[in-house]
Amino acid sequence: MSKRLTTIDISKEDLKFSCAHFTIFSETDRERLHGHNFKVRATVTAPVYENGLCFDYQEIKSRLRSICKTLDEYVLLPGESPYLKIEKVSDQYEVIFNGEKLFFAVSDTQILAIRNTTVEELSFLVLEKMIKQDNFFIDSDVESITVGVSSGDGQWGSYSWQATDAKK
Repeated sequence: MSKRLTTIDISKEDLKFSCAHFTIFSETDRERLHGHNFKVRATVTAPVYENGLCFDYQEIKSRLRSICKTLDEYVLLPGESPYLKIEKVSDQYEVIFNGEKLFFAVSDTQILAIRNTTVEELSFLVLEKMIKQDNFFIDSDVESITVGVSSGDGQWGSYSWQATDAKK
């Protein structure tokens, strides 16, 4: 029998995180600080084995839940933005944007390895954390994964990983 591929969509009510952020539009323009209830989902393509199953879905759900928990109830700052200067000053982060100083408690803030706090960059971040956690995806027969992050109904950003790229 030839290999049969299936695509599994994982989108659960508890795959979410709430946070504060601002989007940077340019060197001089940004949104005001505000919050979102971000939703997260994953789409995984893999072969169906003889037992009629492609993988244990719990592997994906537990990874996503763990990542969401690390982002939940924080101010998220893009640590790789060329437009922000972020310095730790005592128990606060001093953030300078276009000459304006913003202060955030270190205990309430996550500085992320992204360029902006957008759904595009957050989906990249979540997927990278899933992939780099261990060798589950590289050692498995999973062919591709797409992670989506939504900031509201009808607005998703997605990032994809292909096994062929990782195994080169």
